[in-house]
Amino acid sequence: MTATPDIIDLLAGIEPGSPVDAIRHERPETRAQAQASFDALFTPAYPGTVSEQERYAVATFVSGLHADTVSRAFYEHGLRAVDGSTGVAAAVLTELDLGYAVGPFGHYPSPRLADENTDGPRYRVAGAHRDILGSRLAAALEHAHLLVFRPREASREALQTLLDAGWSTTDVVTLSQLVAFLSFQLRVVSGLRLLGVDLNAAVDKPTTASVDTTASVSTLRGL
Repeated sequence: MTATPDIIDLLAGIEPGSPVDAIRHERPETRAQAQASFDALFTPAYPGTVSEQERYAVATFVSGLHADTVSRAFYEHGLRAVDGSTGVAAAVLTELDLGYAVGPFGHYPSPRLADENTDGPRYRVAGAHRDILGSRLAAALEHAHLLVFRPREASREALQTLLDAGWSTTDVVTLSQLVAFLSFQLRVVSGLRLLGVDLNAAVDKPTTASVDTTASVSTLRGL
């Protein structure tokens, strides 16, 4: 897979020379760092033992859990490009439908926070798909679901489950970085899309929309 010119611009639909593009260019180092993170995770110089298929499978799953159809389509395209005829892409998409939920939820380990506990589904890969995905990827999807919907339940035991499924300590770090980056990226992309709509409205109706966009612009100038 080849690196995109700027993944956030692509997913947010930012056109060169647009108001949002100008705002992002005010912080070139931050913009470059975000792109460098994407490149390091999806086109690493030294990929180690986390395969390209695993990276794109997790990304497709996580972006789908966030209900971002554009980002999901991008990562699904990448997954299908490396999937061949293994059936992994189809299994991941089915698992996405099975695992979708509205969160966050879960239980805090501290009894002092018990009043904030909320119940929700404990996702597990369907038995029919475990042979297709393999133990590593099945465990990765379950862990990604936990981090997206039940981060308060992240624990040593959850990490041990990954190790038992064949993920090395280094692999687990890569997986955690991948899910964290995707969560960041998807939030930024969503915010920039909304900002673009606001700024376009401000151009059309400056007297009514310009005040509404002030807080959004201030929040997103560094992204």
